[in-house]
Amino acid sequence: MRDLGAGFSYLIKGQRWVGRHGRWFGFGLIPGLITLVVYAAALVGLGYGADDFVAWATPFADDWSSPWLGLLRVTLTALVFALGLFLAVITFTAVTLLVGQPFYESLSEQVDRSEGGDVPESGLPLWRELWVSARDSLRILVRVSLYAVLLFALGFVPVVGQTVVPAIGFCVTGYFLAEELTAVALQRRGLVLADRLVLLRGRRMLTLGFGVPLGLAFLVPFVAVFLMPGAVAGATLLARDLTAPPIDDEDAALSPYTLNKD
Repeated sequence: MRDLGAGFSYLIKGQRWVGRHGRWFGFGLIPGLITLVVYAAALVGLGYGADDFVAWATPFADDWSSPWLGLLRVTLTALVFALGLFLAVITFTAVTLLVGQPFYESLSEQVDRSEGGDVPESGLPLWRELWVSARDSLRILVRVSLYAVLLFALGFVPVVGQTVVPAIGFCVTGYFLAEELTAVALQRRGLVLADRLVLLRGRRMLTLGFGVPLGLAFLVPFVAVFLMPGAVAGATLLARDLTAPPIDDEDAALSPYTLNKD
């Protein structure tokens, strides 16, 4: 449970960082605003077309009597829209990071610089970074889509589908949001997607503590745009600590605390 609180603290630290660096906050808003316009239009279209899609997908129910026909299609329409919203929350970060690759790379580097120590650089040209980000985002999207289909199916299970499944959905959302956001800093440290997933799985509760509150906040319109700069900053702070070399026994023996104690 302590790791859950620690993960959430990185989200708060990231928001505080951009609060102290207003220019970088404004700089980081630009990609989110662009992506928001596109996603808002897509969700509005889904809202208008979901019922038609459900009617097309369930011709077998055309002859059903009331209220079963209406109940089936209203339920399926709500699930289709919920699935679309779920995918929007997950992919919003990936698309925003892809659109804002140069913006968020600069922001992440500035966070590293302000915290001291080495500032890792990928050394790749911009087109190569965009290609790697797009490829990894597509791989994550495939994984998320598999989870989404499974959770969509489990949503029909009485009681469990209305209680346990949404909770699992938020955990899945938070985990992959954390992966997408920490990727900005971890790619600069030379970690490929497989290595990043292993690293985050090793600190699963820490990852969920960072990602789940963010996923919940992203459900509120416009919030995602304003939280993205701080989320990238917080993910960079999280990545710094996840990849920090452990203090070995020899270093601990030579620490000021140990020397003073002797």
